[in-house]
Amino acid sequence: MRRLAARGAAGDAGEAAAPAADRTDCARGRGRSPWRLIDLRAIWDTGVVLPAADWKGPSSGVAGRRLNKAEALSSVRKAQFERLEAARPRGPGSRERGPVLRMAGQQPPPWVLAALLLCLPSLGGAIEIPMDPSIQNELSQPPTITKQSVKDHIVDPRDNILIECEAKGNPAPSFHWTRNSRFFNIAKDPRVSMRRRSGTLVIDFRSGGRPEEYEGEYQCFARNKFGTALSNRIRLQVSKSPLWPKENLDPVVVQEGAPLTLQCNPPPGLPSPVIFWMSSSMEPITQDKRVSQGHNGDLYFSNVMLPDMQTDYSCNARFHFTHTIQQKDAFTLKVLTNHPYNDSSLRNHPDMYSARGVAERTPSFMYPQGTASSQMVLRGMDLLLECIASGVPTPDIAWYKKGGDLPSDKAKFENFNKALRITNVSEEDSGEYFCLASNKMGSIRHTISVRVKAAPYWLDEPKNLILAPGEDGRLVCRASGNPKPTVQWMVNGEPLQSAPPNPNREVAGDTIIFRDTQISSRAVYQCNTSNEHGYLLANAFVSVLDVPPRMLSPRNQLIRVILYNRTRLDCPFFGSPIPTLRWFKNGQGSNLDGGNYHVYENGSLEIKMTRKEDQGIYTCVATNILGKAENQVHLEVKDPTRIYRMPEDQVAKRGTTVQLECRVKHDPSLKLTVSWLKDDEPLYVSNRMKKEDESLTIFGVAERDQGSYTCIASTELDQDLAKAYLTVLADQATPTNRLAALPKGRPDRPRDLELTDLAERSVRLTWIPGDDNNSPITDYVVQFEEDQFQPGVWHDHSKFPGSVNSAVLHLSPYVNYQFRVIAVNEVGSSHPSLPSERYRTSGAPPESNPADVKGEGTRKNNMEITWTPMNATSAFGPNLRYIVKWRRRETREAWSNVTVWGSRHVVGQTPVYVPYEIRVQAENDFGKGPEPDTVIGYSGEDLPSAPRRFRVRQPNLETIHLEWDHPEHPNGILTGYTLKYVAFNGTKVGKQIVENFSPNQTKFTMQRADPVSRYRFTLSARTQVGSGEAATEESPAPPNEATPTAAPPTLSPTTVGAPGTVSSTDATATVATEATAAPIVPTTAPAAVTTTTATESPPTTTAGTKIHESAPDKQSIWNVTVLPNSKWANITWKHSFGPGTDFVVEYTDSNHTKKTVPVKAQAQPIQLTDLYPGMTYTLRVYSRDNEGISSAIITFMTSSAYTNNQADIATQGWFIGLMCAVALLVLILLIVCFIKRSRGGKYPVREKKDVPLGPEDPKEEDGSFDYSDEDNKPLQGSQTSLDGTIKQQESDDSLVDYGEGGEGQFNEDGSFIGQYTVKKDKEETEGNESSEATSPVNAIYSLA
Repeated sequence: MRRLAARGAAGDAGEAAAPAADRTDCARGRGRSPWRLIDLRAIWDTGVVLPAADWKGPSSGVAGRRLNKAEALSSVRKAQFERLEAARPRGPGSRERGPVLRMAGQQPPPWVLAALLLCLPSLGGAIEIPMDPSIQNELSQPPTITKQSVKDHIVDPRDNILIECEAKGNPAPSFHWTRNSRFFNIAKDPRVSMRRRSGTLVIDFRSGGRPEEYEGEYQCFARNKFGTALSNRIRLQVSKSPLWPKENLDPVVVQEGAPLTLQCNPPPGLPSPVIFWMSSSMEPITQDKRVSQGHNGDLYFSNVMLPDMQTDYSCNARFHFTHTIQQKDAFTLKVLTNHPYNDSSLRNHPDMYSARGVAERTPSFMYPQGTASSQMVLRGMDLLLECIASGVPTPDIAWYKKGGDLPSDKAKFENFNKALRITNVSEEDSGEYFCLASNKMGSIRHTISVRVKAAPYWLDEPKNLILAPGEDGRLVCRASGNPKPTVQWMVNGEPLQSAPPNPNREVAGDTIIFRDTQISSRAVYQCNTSNEHGYLLANAFVSVLDVPPRMLSPRNQLIRVILYNRTRLDCPFFGSPIPTLRWFKNGQGSNLDGGNYHVYENGSLEIKMTRKEDQGIYTCVATNILGKAENQVHLEVKDPTRIYRMPEDQVAKRGTTVQLECRVKHDPSLKLTVSWLKDDEPLYVSNRMKKEDESLTIFGVAERDQGSYTCIASTELDQDLAKAYLTVLADQATPTNRLAALPKGRPDRPRDLELTDLAERSVRLTWIPGDDNNSPITDYVVQFEEDQFQPGVWHDHSKFPGSVNSAVLHLSPYVNYQFRVIAVNEVGSSHPSLPSERYRTSGAPPESNPADVKGEGTRKNNMEITWTPMNATSAFGPNLRYIVKWRRRETREAWSNVTVWGSRHVVGQTPVYVPYEIRVQAENDFGKGPEPDTVIGYSGEDLPSAPRRFRVRQPNLETIHLEWDHPEHPNGILTGYTLKYVAFNGTKVGKQIVENFSPNQTKFTMQRADPVSRYRFTLSARTQVGSGEAATEESPAPPNEATPTAAPPTLSPTTVGAPGTVSSTDATATVATEATAAPIVPTTAPAAVTTTTATESPPTTTAGTKIHESAPDKQSIWNVTVLPNSKWANITWKHSFGPGTDFVVEYTDSNHTKKTVPVKAQAQPIQLTDLYPGMTYTLRVYSRDNEGISSAIITFMTSSAYTNNQADIATQGWFIGLMCAVALLVLILLIVCFIKRSRGGKYPVREKKDVPLGPEDPKEEDGSFDYSDEDNKPLQGSQTSLDGTIKQQESDDSLVDYGEGGEGQFNEDGSFIGQYTVKKDKEETEGNESSEATSPVNAIYSLA
């Protein structure tokens, strides 16, 4: 039993994500018409949604964005086709009304054409107005030339003259002509008429007249009220085939071995005739390297031999239009020779010339004359260089290019190496070429200097420009040539200089810039660029549209999709200005985007994995300043089709009954069809078989029933398959005669092959079987060999039962067949028979094209197109070649093409990794093959750009989280990411570690081995070319790298909680909270902490603190605290909700980008990541269950990214003032201590405790207690005693505890640490009283 990996008649929708479409605006809308069903198979086959077969909707429309720069139209056309490819859903679908339509040969409705043509990118250029009458009658359009005759128009004098000119526009344009730059009045000439609804001229000569009278230069003008378009200047010429002048030619007398030139001098014709040489009896002249025709038509003899006078020589001219051949009077030769007998035995003599007495001589040039010449050729044309030399023996010709090699891909030799042709000449083909003529007597050479000039060719051809009122745009007309062409602008057929002034238009050389365009700006502009070798003329109109949104797709579509598959809902629309599009489900809720939904830039809504709850009505709404339009799509989700009881492999004896089960589960609303295959071919159910819904029964199994059986269960939307193999055992045969016991062997070869019933595509082959050698012949294998592609190689043609000895073979065109037959029995195969006679079939155009067409880049700027060459049986004719076409995918640019005889072609100068459409068509001398399929190939890859938004987060001391986005420019297929990181601590650097990730991975968590060190990360993306640009980030500094900040001074208890004041306990709690909730401590100075109250008061910003508020009685949120850094911020708040309440933190940056973070009640504090340094944010916290209960909106700003952007703390005014105050306070303290020590007595001191002075202290009532003054006791807590003795102190009390300090230090972040220490010397005194240094605060009290 084997289950096949095949799901869905149209493929599994989840296999690949649809590519993001380029910026277009296309959507669907809502109406009140009944629901109509859409066949999603048609979507997959064509890239757009087609309506049901019974839909006759009239509407189509225009959709798309307009280019502000007309030169960007190439990207517009590219995006156009990318949008269609992106619109291919990957899920199954169906149509219910009428039969399920396959798309072959069907014409799509108008709205599909509108979607194809008009869903253009945001900088849209030319927008085709659809042909739907409802839109055509509303939208105006200047005229556009759609068809015209060629610039050099040569006509047959025997036919009527036709000069084509057709144009479109709204209103329909009118036409008039000029002849030789003057108005051509058609009404005055009865022979001249103009076709209805067209500008095509018809000149009728049935009533007489001479065509030559109408030769001249014609130009067509197409005009409506919005402008005038011009055709090219068409030069009309009448074909001429003059007669050859009569002349009497005397015999040409020439010495044997001498050179000879027979001049043709054909009469001048238009176009030039084709020249060839024949005898007067119409026998062609045999040409070789000795006798050949030059490009000018003359016949050259490098040396004349006696056999040359056995015929005469006549020059013939064939004229194309009249299809006539004119023959010149024949030349006769009289050869003078020293050997009068034409001995045929001398023709093959190794030294024929010496044998005939002809003197040998060195080469000399017959054409061109001399040793040097020059030649000019135009870019894009063919360069033909010719050298014809005389000499005895006949010289050989070789070609070289000075300073380089001949272009191998474009150069080929003609006329027995006497001519060098270089196709499609470009500027790099200029230079010096020389031909070398040599024989055994010597050599000479001729140098040809080639100059390449160029008629004008487009670099940027101006394109139609459609804008909304008030928009800006420009027309660009850039061309190149040699010499450089000049550019002339015209508007409506008149020079721009003579046109009325337009303040919204500015001409800058090859560019016209339009600003603030209005309806009155509509016109047709012409760009004429020319030099001495030719000209180019292009029309481009500027149209201004002001259209409210309208939907282009049918109303109320019904789309059905299989459960868990990916699907897309399209909504094509049109409007000007460009509308915005939003999607809603079931007429309520917010705009659908994110999670399981994804809205593409073209307006299509993708559901990544369809679930049952996704079923419903989806509404798309397009809006601009002129109004809105909407459409609806009804989505139904169906259960998948699955085979839950599959057929199993079986082994059965002949004559028994076999049953193969196939039980299926499917959606009951879909029609189920169960079919069977045998050996991958449709099973013919004979009378021995019974096919039921859940099984297949075979009665009386025979050997022919052996094989694989496949059960296919399918609905309109999907299918499932399962396969099993049936083995049939034959009965053991008992020998019935003595021959059965004889030894068996391979059969003898068949003989006497005969071909009969010869037909154009078939032949009957008959043979006589050989001896079977006691084992019956079971099969005959017919093989064939052809002598063109693989001579000598035999291929299997067909296989026939062993009971026949004659068969009709079906043949391919243009193959020279030869057949042989091999007999097969159970022992083995016989030797092949002797080959039959050959039989060649007639030729025909190919019926297929090469397979395995691929397009892959071998370098970043090329694409190599390869395919499998066709074999002899598929060539169908001589000179099999391949027409290779390619163009950028999703563009409307013309196909580039080249004819190739091999199996590969390299396209150069391609952009990096862009898709191309590729077609390879077979062609032979009988014609072209069928239209080839389009294959998508890609140009070469390059290194990718750096990953975007590389972010490093450190939620705790043990782990570091890395996140990143895919590169903006992958430049190929991403093969993965490479992460390199290294630990460092100061100047110490650890060993670098390398991690490789898959291309889909964008997150990585690293466990820190060292909580002290920091890490430097370098991340780069990889393509098949290699690793690209790297992004570098460092982990945040661990907490022990942060420097503590001086606490604010201790204040009076009466000021705690008052506005603008901060208590020391509050500061300590805030630091502790920060250390707990945000372990990622920045190396920069602490940023501002923003707090807010629950009331609607302005937010308050303080440095490293928060403001306490009283909790309100009802449910509310207050005391929102923000601790920001450069890239993150910690958020805390208070609330009066019960446990288990969920909250939402909503914050918006200065670019008005809003983000929300859901939070569990117990998850405080939370950290906002992915913030941008130096950016201002607004923030609020609200209840997830009731958005109306919210905190006030507060504003905070992240700090700058680097510390070197901060000012030096030592230069700050507040710091200088603080230092002065501290110095003054210490000075006062020292003076007071010195006085008290000198006087003795009592003054208030306090035990060294971390408690403030309080009124409950009994000592405070009188402010003092006894103290014995002794000279040898230092002031406790001081560092140095008065007598200079220094001892180790038991503890250092930092002035941070008191809000002041003596000696100051600066930590890493520039904050000040004031530290004042004293030396303490304990000594027992009466009453066991201990004294200590007076604190700054107590000193102040004592002074009081």
